[in-house]
Amino acid sequence: MINEIVSAVNNVLWGDGQVLIVMLLGCGIWFTLRLGGVQIRHFGHMFTLLRGSTTSTKEGISSFQALCTSLSARVGTGNLAGVAVAISLGGAGAIFWMWVIALLGMATGFAESVLGQLYKVKDENGEFRGGPAYYIKQGLNKTWLAVAFSLCLFFGYGFVFSAVQANTITDALNNAYDIPTLYSGIAIILLASLIVVGGLRGIARFAEWVVPFMGISYVAAALIITFMNLSLVPDVLYNIVTSAFGLQEAGAGALAAAIKNGIQRGLYSNEAGSGSVPHAAASAAPFPNHPVSQGYVQMLGVFLDTMVLCTATAFIILLAGGSASGQMEGIGMTQAAMSAHIGDSGTAFVSAAICFFAFTSVVANYAYGESNLHMFKLDNKLGRIAYTIGYLGMILWGSVAALPQVWAMADMALGLMTVINIIAIVWMTPTIVSISKDYFGKHAKGEKPEYKTGDCEIQGESEKGIW
Repeated sequence: MINEIVSAVNNVLWGDGQVLIVMLLGCGIWFTLRLGGVQIRHFGHMFTLLRGSTTSTKEGISSFQALCTSLSARVGTGNLAGVAVAISLGGAGAIFWMWVIALLGMATGFAESVLGQLYKVKDENGEFRGGPAYYIKQGLNKTWLAVAFSLCLFFGYGFVFSAVQANTITDALNNAYDIPTLYSGIAIILLASLIVVGGLRGIARFAEWVVPFMGISYVAAALIITFMNLSLVPDVLYNIVTSAFGLQEAGAGALAAAIKNGIQRGLYSNEAGSGSVPHAAASAAPFPNHPVSQGYVQMLGVFLDTMVLCTATAFIILLAGGSASGQMEGIGMTQAAMSAHIGDSGTAFVSAAICFFAFTSVVANYAYGESNLHMFKLDNKLGRIAYTIGYLGMILWGSVAALPQVWAMADMALGLMTVINIIAIVWMTPTIVSISKDYFGKHAKGEKPEYKTGDCEIQGESEKGIW
């Protein structure tokens, strides 16, 4: 009966109902219009803010660490396997629609991150914490809705998603090197323990070193492959654009498949609107000291995840001749494409990339769950120990378990999180627009934007002493 309920809910959210795709698309268009196309008009400003983003305080991690932490969770198997799924089911045109949803998702990511930073709180240790539960409670005064979001997040990011990612790693190592899944699971637990014992700061320090190395290495490999096949690039780009609009012989059916799979995979990959990234945004000591600066930084995260890393995978596959097959293909398609370019070592490279990408997600997921302990007054030593034991236990279980039913429950938790978060951020549009205009105005005058309580009209009120 539980399985039937989960299946019915997921069918409405992700399946035939397509509720989440409609909500996320609508949300991206809404904030693109309400914020005046901020992701296009201020595209260069995202990169400008990185120059002063490495300074942290005793209350908050640096903006760069917050970006890397959010990328740790975002960048996962979806960047390698998800792109292959989109191409195998939707053809090359799916990549175009993945780009479109990323462009719209940048505005959504901006909006939710601004709120995460504005309504942040200090935990028992005097460190910044926040996320959708906090802006729902403080901005909308809907404690029951905030608790509902936190419970979904605890179940999804705190426990189940880490189990699923651990399962991906152990499967990859077992298939490539015949390493028993239990041994791999124990190794993951030991490594994760060393990192998460340092709390959010330990995770942020890990992320700021590993994520750039991981991302740059993967993109460099994709660029080398692209230059090796430079003569094929114009044909690949032509194929992406024409397939995206059904201009090839397959017609309307191919157009629908391209749109559906491109949008769906893009949404899964960049997480814009799901409510996960505001936790990282809230933990930062922003530079300049204004909530909107974190909107720009996390908007950049959507761009890097989808427009850069997913595009890298797409070119690796398409330059190897990958196309729509009508059958769902995943990581095997990416491995086969890489092997076609660089030989047998391609499979090992992709396996290593999966392990890196999935492990960073395991670690970042801990941070998102831990950020919600304050909501339940559990941000103390005992609460953190209990949470950590549960988190590590789920990793071990996920390493050796068969997970199709758990995946379904995780999808349901993520789907419900996203519904709650989108309703909340659209409801809080007046606050987002007000505080964004404050930043835009100060920046246009050549001032260094700084925010103080009372500068803008906001819904509810932020915690006293934060601003």
